[in-house]
Amino acid sequence: MATPESRDAASHARDLTQKLLSINGTRSVDSFHRELGKLLWEYCGMARTAEGLQQALKKIPELRAEFWNNVRVLGSGEELNQSLEKAGRVADYMEFAELMCLDALQRNESCGGHFREEYQTPEGEARRDDEHYSYVAAWEYKGPGSPPALHKEPLEFDYVHPAQRSYK
Repeated sequence: MATPESRDAASHARDLTQKLLSINGTRSVDSFHRELGKLLWEYCGMARTAEGLQQALKKIPELRAEFWNNVRVLGSGEELNQSLEKAGRVADYMEFAELMCLDALQRNESCGGHFREEYQTPEGEARRDDEHYSYVAAWEYKGPGSPPALHKEPLEFDYVHPAQRSYK
């Protein structure tokens, strides 16, 4: 016997499939995928700035709105449909891209492979801020139209401690 949660999930999947197939717009799924990728590379890539991240956070909802009004998904939902599968993934990528930019914007430091241009040493090296950003972040989805909630779990270093790195 199916649980209410599994029935709701199946119903949601059917509704999403019908919605994607019924839009019948003029742009391919691949064109949206490419545009989102370029947007992320430009504004949320290896080197990023607060201004660029804010631009991305403005452009992603616009692109998502166009996707839901103008995507063209070929085929039907009755058989294996790679265009439909990709459309579902690209819809998810839109949500994930926005969250990535939001997370990068709230992290005022350079860390790992991501360089915030505003946070560098006088020598041009990435400047860490372990006092304020030494935690694991988990974002909680709060529903459509609601901002996600950030949950933090502090990191504890018993043996190896974070240090400012230098490539010189």
